[in-house]
Amino acid sequence: MWALEPRPEPSRTMSIVSPLLALAITIVLGIGLFTLLGKDPVRGLQVFFVEPVKNGYAWSELAVKATPLLLIALGLSVCFRSNVWNIGAEGQYIVGAVAAGGVAMLADKDTSRFIVLGILAAGVAGGMLWAAIVAVLRDKANASEILVSLMLVYVAEMLLSYLVYGPWKDPGGYNFPQTISFADPTKIPRLFTGWRVNIGVLIALAAVGAFWVFMFRLYAGFQMQVGGLAPLAARYAGFSSRKALWLAMLTSGGMAGLAGALEAAGPLGQLTPHVPAGYGFAAIIVAFVGRLHPVGVVFSAILMSMFYIGGELAQSRLGLPKSITGVFQGLLLFALLACDTLIHYRLTWRRKVQA
Repeated sequence: MWALEPRPEPSRTMSIVSPLLALAITIVLGIGLFTLLGKDPVRGLQVFFVEPVKNGYAWSELAVKATPLLLIALGLSVCFRSNVWNIGAEGQYIVGAVAAGGVAMLADKDTSRFIVLGILAAGVAGGMLWAAIVAVLRDKANASEILVSLMLVYVAEMLLSYLVYGPWKDPGGYNFPQTISFADPTKIPRLFTGWRVNIGVLIALAAVGAFWVFMFRLYAGFQMQVGGLAPLAARYAGFSSRKALWLAMLTSGGMAGLAGALEAAGPLGQLTPHVPAGYGFAAIIVAFVGRLHPVGVVFSAILMSMFYIGGELAQSRLGLPKSITGVFQGLLLFALLACDTLIHYRLTWRRKVQA
């Protein structure tokens, strides 16, 4: 019979292989799912894994989806490595979009293009402010950052709804819950004419390099990780666990807010109740599939973006429900959790002993 046997030390090989094995399991389960739904599994896999990368335009749309996921997952990677469990990046993303939208609505057609910098800065500040609430309650009242950050997501959604249904509602919008369309100078510059991909993807790639240096080459990054993972050891070494908490929360909140600002002033061009796209929650999966490593997060963000685009195509071309995207995300997460068991354990065959 097969049994799990503890390894003497965690397997570095399985740490790398586990996400690939989880993806393979997800594909196999996806084939079974398409078959049960009466759909052609080959066509279903093509929609999810071929159509999103078939040409340059498809790659540009993939980059549009991957940019917010990558930015948020980078911030969450810092948090999780510090043992700070920020589950509410979605709320920080929303507040970042709201703050950025507030600045964007101050502009008109004659405003300087430099207002884009103010919009992005407002988004970062909004996300950091929302994350600071979590940090304060964890620091001063020892409140669970998991519960607080998660509950603040719903507060952020209510704040957005209040604004687009109330004081920020477009008076010429035929009573739809939306703000005015942002003026052209506020739009995030695009990389190519006719395509939606903008400079946000360049900002995200620059952030990958910056986070890699911070996490693995700077003493401050080492201090933060030790302060979160081993508070007693950090205190003995003179490191501050409180500093680790604040730095992790503000960093992740700022990155989520930046993603919200790029989305609001980029593809959306206004605020609506549909700003919450689930990127903050999906980025948790992205961070763990990418092994909390900046480079790994790039590839997992691309994979998760394929699920988003594939889900949209599956609705229009295969007649499947919108929830198919969440199903694939969930399958990947649970497959990864199962495969990660093999990092600390190995399968061994034991002969059954006769009584």
